[in-house]
Amino acid sequence: QVQLVESGGGAVTAGDSLRLSCVASARTFSMGWFRQAPGKEREFVAAINWGSSRLYYSDSVKGRFTISRDNAKNAVYLQMTALEPEDTAVYLCAGGPASLGGSLTSTDRYNSWGQGTQVTVSS
Repeated sequence: QVQLVESGGGAVTAGDSLRLSCVASARTFSMGWFRQAPGKEREFVAAINWGSSRLYYSDSVKGRFTISRDNAKNAVYLQMTALEPEDTAVYLCAGGPASLGGSLTSTDRYNSWGQGTQVTVSS
């Protein structure tokens, strides 16, 4: 497992943008973002493989969010635009080795999680 540290959350108004960052303590093959709102289950947001050749987005963020990574910095980013109140949640960075199978959209693919960063969008 690796240590993951997120940053970049905050309180914004609907329509605003935010950029989340996550830095890992070591090289991490699969990286993704999930979110969890109060009283709701953790849900997939976006994921990216090592070579950035495979990108996945949930339907609710597709077209508004962009995931990217910088392997030289062991970092993954989530550029969020056109934010909506429904995007309010704690955003968690996830990392996993290549040895873990399954879909990049599933929590089963990851064995490392950050503490999360709060994103609050007001209307």
